Amino acid sequence: MTEMLTAAFLSGLLAAMLRMATPILYAALGECLSERSGVLNLGIEGIMFFGALAAFLTARQTGDLSLAVAAAFSSGALLALVHAALTVSLGVSQHVSGLGLTIFSSGLALFVYRLAVGTPATPPQVEPFEIARVPLFASIPFVGPVLFQHYLLTYLAVLLVPILMLVIGRTHWGLALRATGENPEAADAMGVDVFRVRYVSVVLGGGLMAVGGAFLSIAQFNMFLPGIVAGRGWIALALVVFGKWRPGRILFGALLFGLIDALQLRLQAAGAALPYQYLLLLPYLVTILLLAAFARDPAYPGALLRAYRRE
Repeated sequence: MTEMLTAAFLSGLLAAMLRMATPILYAALGECLSERSGVLNLGIEGIMFFGALAAFLTARQTGDLSLAVAAAFSSGALLALVHAALTVSLGVSQHVSGLGLTIFSSGLALFVYRLAVGTPATPPQVEPFEIARVPLFASIPFVGPVLFQHYLLTYLAVLLVPILMLVIGRTHWGLALRATGENPEAADAMGVDVFRVRYVSVVLGGGLMAVGGAFLSIAQFNMFLPGIVAGRGWIALALVVFGKWRPGRILFGALLFGLIDALQLRLQAAGAALPYQYLLLLPYLVTILLLAAFARDPAYPGALLRAYRRE
């Protein structure tokens, strides 16, 4: 127990917290964008899964990790475009379209993986992102390993939070986004192109979800596995509600989940008396408890789940 109170253990735990939070943060921010426009995307789990595959196969073929991230973003944006076409243009139920998208993209990802890789006894690996150490700051005791020794994708995920806060809260497009998600009829009357705003939000959100999946396959695990997403998409969906559709609160929720996830891994490594299945359950249980405690009366965007038709 005393080993868990050392500075080295705590710094390692907090650094792992940021890494564990990264894929969920990307996915939750993408879902937040989509929902602020009034479109729920339950395809989040499948989009993350397909994004993980797209990044992995691109990295395996080209060795270019930047291209792999771009491939993941593009694949997620394309899948989200299908969801937008069905829900925004055709008025299909957002629940049905999203769940169908998860089933379709998950099955397609496994099919493409079998075609490209086959069924090897050992999953092939790719060269992952290197840790990006921030000059001068990375060598600061305790703080350096926690904040300044991470993958580039982790820095970008955290940077996205203030960017989205600024865009949503202080720009003309952000005003149009909020108006579309709250009252599309009023937004249309003010000259806002509701359909365009929803399409852009859903497509960009899908791209971010897929980048979250890419982080898993080319940074965290440097391989593709059938269960690589492991419910993180659904956790991200819950964190959007917990965060009340605000990027700053979503970041806090993602960090909390990352902390619990990192802690359970270290408890397993330390040989905790609890069966490992209970430890694996811990992050998801905490998420459920948080939702029960803080999301009893969430202020959903007024037009969420509501298709808009111009009179």
